[in-house]
Amino acid sequence: MLDDFASEDSRVARPERRRPRWGRRFVIVVASFLALTLVAAGGFVFFLNQKVAGNITQDDLLPQAAPSATLPDGSTVPLPQGGVGENYLIIGSDARPGETASRSDVIVLVHVPEDKSAVQLVHFPRDLYVSIPGRGKNKINAAYAFGGAPLLVSTMQNLLGVRIDHVAQTDFEGFRTMTDAVGGVRVFAEEASSGGGGPTDIPIKEGWNDLNGDQALAFVRERYELSEGDISRGRRQQAFIKALMLKALSREVITNPIKLTNFIDAATDNLVVDRGLDVGTMRSEAISLRNVRSGDVVFVTAPFTGFGTAPDGGSIEILDESGISALGKALRTDKMDDYADVSVTP
Repeated sequence: MLDDFASEDSRVARPERRRPRWGRRFVIVVASFLALTLVAAGGFVFFLNQKVAGNITQDDLLPQAAPSATLPDGSTVPLPQGGVGENYLIIGSDARPGETASRSDVIVLVHVPEDKSAVQLVHFPRDLYVSIPGRGKNKINAAYAFGGAPLLVSTMQNLLGVRIDHVAQTDFEGFRTMTDAVGGVRVFAEEASSGGGGPTDIPIKEGWNDLNGDQALAFVRERYELSEGDISRGRRQQAFIKALMLKALSREVITNPIKLTNFIDAATDNLVVDRGLDVGTMRSEAISLRNVRSGDVVFVTAPFTGFGTAPDGGSIEILDESGISALGKALRTDKMDDYADVSVTP
């Protein structure tokens, strides 16, 4: 298994047009997965499990259970659907130190099929214009600002017609600490950026870049200098996180107790999950995914038709209603493999 992951390092994060693959879900799964399956010493495993349990905070991130969801076309579907895998919502906030309110800058729905053969991640651009329960239409990340994780979950459930089983939220600072914990990463940039040109700003060149934690944080935050703004930033985040995932799963890290401990500590520090997602649940899920390889982690972007302007003048991504209907159906019927095979990221 170690060699399966290590052999991927030479092509970490190279852009792929048809089926870009990503690994954001490692924030939940890989930390416990590494602790349980990649460390031989039982006492050390126990120590890591205790560290993970001490870092993670549980909170009320899920809304009250709803019997059904109302889709964008007005029709309803029952919730939940049985035997079709599980759905996790990953929320990443770009709040800076000292900020008390923020919008969600990373919104990823993770689908784990019933047969545990893959991990499928759907990235939702933060400016996607959708209906928010009780709030009318707005950018999808406004749901988090209006009502935190529970309202964002309700928004997603109505958008797709699927139940969100679990939620995890973290912040961008985790990118920095995890990157430093593994000794930095090498990531491919589709576009160069100056970082603003100030004395503390970090330029990124087109092509391969070796990034430490501070540089990684700047890399995933930049959008103003990129050709497609938040969409381009989303692709940067995809490239970076796959690079980080593969570095964390490399022999260099998983055979080094110090690096492994530091990574697990960084991956779970300030991680907040719903009350049903305890360490035991994460451990069981991680073990069930033990045969998943990098090529089985598939990333797609939620469908949109282009860019527009909201009534308040803000820039938005316009929802592709027929495309989102197809995505929701694939999730509800546990056929995301078929959807990912034909989808193309805009």
